[in-house]
Amino acid sequence: MKTTCLVIDDEKLARDLLREYLDEYAQIEVVGECEKGKEALEKINNLKPDLIFLDVQMPGMSGFDVLDQMDHDPQVIFTTAYDQYAIKAFEKNAVDYLLKPLDEDRFRMAVDRALSRKKAEQNNLKELLENLKVGTNKNYDSHIFVQKSEKLFNLPVEDIIYLEASGDYTIITTQSDQFVSSSGIGKLEEIMNPESFIRVHRSTIINVSFLKEIERHFNGGMIVKMQNGKSFPVSRTYAKAIRKKVV
Repeated sequence: MKTTCLVIDDEKLARDLLREYLDEYAQIEVVGECEKGKEALEKINNLKPDLIFLDVQMPGMSGFDVLDQMDHDPQVIFTTAYDQYAIKAFEKNAVDYLLKPLDEDRFRMAVDRALSRKKAEQNNLKELLENLKVGTNKNYDSHIFVQKSEKLFNLPVEDIIYLEASGDYTIITTQSDQFVSSSGIGKLEEIMNPESFIRVHRSTIINVSFLKEIERHFNGGMIVKMQNGKSFPVSRTYAKAIRKKVV
């Protein structure tokens, strides 16, 4: 199955160059292009592409505005002339952040990373389905060891409020501290009891024991609000797990 892709940039030359580079990838199908944020938001929600190339500064809505309002949850590669947004981009779990003028080798690295992520997600889903079919009874870890400075802390899993992906790392937040794990969020999800830890977004897992409330939006979207005041959007991909808890 091909990886569907949407090109979003207000400059035609930039869109044309991206298409030219993408022509080398037989496994990628460009399903459209946009030059404005509002148009991009509509196409993302309608076409549900696997991957988007997203400019930061566009007429009407910025690239970050688009990310905050879209219902679909594609992989994102930013393409921009401004380097000051890189940290914010990776906080949004972007695959990569490419500066203009685009370098073809860096472009290939970003695309290869996106394709690898997609393959890994598909393998994780396949493994999950296989486990469900055979009715695997799994014992989940009650404690994990997390590093801070030069020490390893014995952290009770039940103390974790939420986990957030940050590139290839995971930020683990408790009531009193934060830890950075070198394990990806998918790997950590495997050792968390799904009765307590629910994935609400590709980049977020929450502990329902610390969930304060769920806010529903008029467009069908949801926001989970934690007891410590932190809020997270619920992507449509993972909304079913939340709805199962509604009585």
